[in-house]
Amino acid sequence: MSGYSNSPKVLKGGIVLIDPDSARVLRIISLQYNPDSLSRSLQLQATGGEGGNRSEALRFKGPAVETIKLDAEIDAADQLEFPAQHRATVEFGIQPQLAVLESLAHPSSAQLIAVDRQASSGTLEIAPMEAPLMLFVWSKSRIVPVRLTDFSITEEAFDPALNPIRAKVSLGLRVLSVDDLGFAHKGGGLFMSYLQTKERLAAKAQAGAFSTLGIGGIG
Repeated sequence: MSGYSNSPKVLKGGIVLIDPDSARVLRIISLQYNPDSLSRSLQLQATGGEGGNRSEALRFKGPAVETIKLDAEIDAADQLEFPAQHRATVEFGIQPQLAVLESLAHPSSAQLIAVDRQASSGTLEIAPMEAPLMLFVWSKSRIVPVRLTDFSITEEAFDPALNPIRAKVSLGLRVLSVDDLGFAHKGGGLFMSYLQTKERLAAKAQAGAFSTLGIGGIG
């Protein structure tokens, strides 16, 4: 056996958290199983449109507002086949994986304690707690700064100790553009790279021909 396989290596999608000031990577969260589908919607930011009996030419005010929705599955079955190698899964099921994802939805306990200390010391103005910059990674062509907008967990099976062993996580993400972050921000630069990658991919698409439209030209 040579170990050679014709099956391609399947990359995983996931989320990377980075420090918004230093751009230092804080955590990498890879999805256990890639979802079968991923939905995206783009809402135009533009002026023009219907005004009385007249319509104006479309003029862009900025990048479209893009939202992403996906359902990810987490299952302890693979780990439970080898209990000696996955003691945390045996003891807690998939709670550690769920806890990592849930940490995206709220500040840390250390941040909350720090804010409470500031309030107790009489600090008049307490700055809101800034979250790490979240990047959604879905192949090397899609690395985008995002903000979590919707998050839900459906726990579908439990072990005898009531630890969840199978769950579905639904994530709603809003892509952050230079309109949100500015050009100087690390996330703004990543959005511009994402947009430029789209433009390069669009240039690779095969151009159409007038003949396929049943016309000889426009003029």
